[in-house]
Amino acid sequence: MNNLMKEFAQLIPKELHNLSGSVFYSGKKAFKGNKDLYIIGLNPGGSEILKKEDTILRHTQKTLNLEKDEWSEYKDEIWRGEAGKYGLQPRILHLLEKVNLSPYEVPASNVCFVRSTVEAKIADKVDYFNNICWNFHQNVIDKLGIKVILCFGNTSGKFVCDKLNANKLVDEYIEDNNRRWKSKVFKSNKGLYVVIATHPSRADWTNPKSDPSNLVVKYLNKVRLE
Repeated sequence: MNNLMKEFAQLIPKELHNLSGSVFYSGKKAFKGNKDLYIIGLNPGGSEILKKEDTILRHTQKTLNLEKDEWSEYKDEIWRGEAGKYGLQPRILHLLEKVNLSPYEVPASNVCFVRSTVEAKIADKVDYFNNICWNFHQNVIDKLGIKVILCFGNTSGKFVCDKLNANKLVDEYIEDNNRRWKSKVFKSNKGLYVVIATHPSRADWTNPKSDPSNLVVKYLNKVRLE
C-alpha cells in the first residue's frame, strides 16, 4: 500500500467518516512522489439520501484497497452510461490531455468531502466542513510538492485562495462567446498558482470557445522552468 496515501487518509476528520461522500478522486499512483498539479472540486455530487451507504470511510477504504495503483473517478467510474463519458468527466479528461498528464498521475479531491445534490443542501455547515477538511489538502500540497492547483468554480477557488494567501491576480482567460465567463489565475506569496476555472459542470471545456486548458498549460510550463 502507498504509505503516503494511507497517511493522507488518516487526516480525514473522523466526524465525517459515516457521512455520505468521498475524498480520493484518483488512486495510489497520483498520491505519491512529486506532483505539479492538484485538482480540487467543491464537493461530491449525487443524492446524499440515495447514496447514504456510500460513506466517506467506505469509499476511502475501497480506494486504499484497490489492487491497481492506477484509478481515476473521472476516467474509470460509471456516473451514467459509460465510464468517463458523463457530465464533467470528459471535460476534465480533455483538459488533462491538453496538459499532457494522465488522470492516473494527478491527485484529485474536493474542498469538502461531504456529498450533496447542490451546495445549498449543506450551506449551513459548508464553512465548517471546508475548514476541517483543509488540513488534508494542505498536507497533500506540501508533501507532494504541488505547484499549481486547479479549482472548479469560484466557491472552491476563493476558499483555496484564502487558505493559501493567493491574492495576486496574474492572468485570466475570457470565453470567446456572448456570456464571456472568466477563468483566473492567482499567485500566493510562496509561489503557488491557483487556477479558478469555470466549473466544468456548466462550462464545456471541450469547446474551443470556452476551454480554460491553456491557462493550466501555461502555468504548469512556467513552474517546471522555475
